[in-house]
Amino acid sequence: MSLNDDPRRYEHLSRIRLEDPEAVARAAATRRRHPGLKHGVQNFIVAADHPARGALSVGPEPMAMADRRDLLDRLQIALANPAVDGILASPDIMDDLLLLGALDGKLIFGSMNRGGLAGLVNEFDDRFTGHTAAALQALGADGGKMLTRICLGDPDTVATLEATAKAIDSLAERKLIAMVEPFLSVRDAHGKVRNDLRADAVIKSVGIAEGLGSTSAYTWMKLPVVADMERVMASTTLPTVLLGGDPDGSQDEVFASWQAALALPGVRGLTVGRTLLYPHDGDVAGAVATAASLLNSAEPATGPGTGPAPAAAAGEHTSSDRIPVKVSE
Repeated sequence: MSLNDDPRRYEHLSRIRLEDPEAVARAAATRRRHPGLKHGVQNFIVAADHPARGALSVGPEPMAMADRRDLLDRLQIALANPAVDGILASPDIMDDLLLLGALDGKLIFGSMNRGGLAGLVNEFDDRFTGHTAAALQALGADGGKMLTRICLGDPDTVATLEATAKAIDSLAERKLIAMVEPFLSVRDAHGKVRNDLRADAVIKSVGIAEGLGSTSAYTWMKLPVVADMERVMASTTLPTVLLGGDPDGSQDEVFASWQAALALPGVRGLTVGRTLLYPHDGDVAGAVATAASLLNSAEPATGPGTGPAPAAAAGEHTSSDRIPVKVSE
């Protein structure tokens, strides 16, 4: 996709950062806030925190997210749709969007732990290197998100869990939402970290994650759409948003699985990034509009087996002796 070939189209951001760095704080202080969350209204949040963890790939393209100008083009197209309620971003992207005036009236969620770099030898030591709760409060943000990968065979997991619990408490003290994204994760034979997407594994990760911190009053779950999603949603009373991840199946299959999951009790909306920002056909506006049309429009689930499309539709295994896995975020 080439929306604008002018290499200088964002040069003014560099100039502002050089000459007037306080402009970021002013933009945050003067922006119009989101009108607020309401029960029965599902929210649509675009995620853009992947590069800060060294995760630049989308599908077969290993450097898809590397061009910041292209990424900002795509984000502004997505955020221009009035059905998009907000952004989840790392500090650098958040600051660019604030300077561009693209977050007026939007929900803001900061990405807090980006230390578990993709491919890092100690990837499970996912330290909090991004937004702090204090910084999010100063920005007028609505909350912070934390990736919480749980590997039973890696001793770094306990440190990540402890840091996550402290971050939840720090956000709750400020009445800010903690959006927790848990996975049971493993290293495959090649040393690559993958997430176990069997329903039982997701349910176990939810049980662990929702018990972190001294209060869950401000905690949300951010969960993948998997087979038996009804069972997953039965495992929590916390508000839950669905993540998109790096899409495996066709766009129609992905949207069908989201629509079914959005009909389940407790699902508060979508928090997705690459699937919509880098669609197969390059039509960002169209992908965002289609996703927006799924919110509050899905038929309610009526019983067992009426969940999202089977995992096999997204290239995952479903037989009992094989574990469906997917690369983090």
